[in-house]
Amino acid sequence: MNAAMPEKDSSKGTGFVTSTLAAPVSPAEAALRPLSFSDFAGQAKTIERLQVMVGAAKKRGEPLNHILLSGPPGLGKTTLAFILGNELGRNVRVTSGPVVEKAGDLAGLLTNLEEGDLLFIDEIHRIPKTVEEYLYSAMEDFRIDIMIDQGPNARSVRLSLPRFTLIGATTRSGLLTSPLRSRFTLQTRLDYYDKETLLSIVLRTCGLLKVKIDQDGALEIARRARGTPRVANNLINFVRDFAQQRASGAITQKVAAAGLELLEIDAAGLDEMDKRVLRTMAENYRGGPVGIGTIAVAVGEEPETLEEVHEPFLIQEGYLQRTPQGRILTDKGYLAVGLRPAGDIQTPLL
Repeated sequence: MNAAMPEKDSSKGTGFVTSTLAAPVSPAEAALRPLSFSDFAGQAKTIERLQVMVGAAKKRGEPLNHILLSGPPGLGKTTLAFILGNELGRNVRVTSGPVVEKAGDLAGLLTNLEEGDLLFIDEIHRIPKTVEEYLYSAMEDFRIDIMIDQGPNARSVRLSLPRFTLIGATTRSGLLTSPLRSRFTLQTRLDYYDKETLLSIVLRTCGLLKVKIDQDGALEIARRARGTPRVANNLINFVRDFAQQRASGAITQKVAAAGLELLEIDAAGLDEMDKRVLRTMAENYRGGPVGIGTIAVAVGEEPETLEEVHEPFLIQEGYLQRTPQGRILTDKGYLAVGLRPAGDIQTPLL
């Protein structure tokens, strides 16, 4: 793969500038993104920290320091990167760790940045280690040394870089190496949202989409959104379709509940795969401990998907525990699939 060289963009403050190495942000998704800190709901501690850094950078007239955002998918890491670009009046270049395969790919991105630009790398823990080493000097000294040719003709070329800001995002911060993690001035984690905050997000999204919804309908969606704005927005789109096809078009509590039952999402936000994991652990492995790889084979899903999408929510809500020996089902996990906790697991609850 040759290094992709995105074209220079002299415009400033647009926020939504995407590298040719990244999947573009869809217009529908971009339209729902908050554009400023004041529009962003939740994550109060992270927002306050970012506001302090942005305000100080503006006063000094310097680029923002490097920032690492961690947490489960769908909580707003990409949105915050765009907000930072808008607040600073700078462009945001977007890419992801897996597609930066070689040092040349990274060099192509970095040399096309302008002074003060933000480079957002999603899933930064998946950058190859051979490429990651080039980030160290780029982040600290704003230079990068690239090897040209091979064998006796090999030579090193030093490229000077503009002062930029790296915004890293990861769902698995534990996989980041210590040298890379230590180069971020701020490391902040995004947590699942409470139902009240998700309710405000649902109402805002429905207002932008011009969807007719009442308070109870919005609350029903918020309750089943797994504490995740992205999930909430996806549920809104399906329930809107359901309301237009099976009801009057307006989303009430009854309509929202019926639509979400069709998706097999229960009142606690558990979906079909969540319940399959819990039931498999209860019935096949007597509640554990059992390894994530074994669970993945049993339910027909990739271990990475279970670890990054399903397991964080199940642990956060108290259905599972993670131990050195493996995953253990809690009493709440048994009850969620209608089985008796730690007793006769073959006897369903009546």
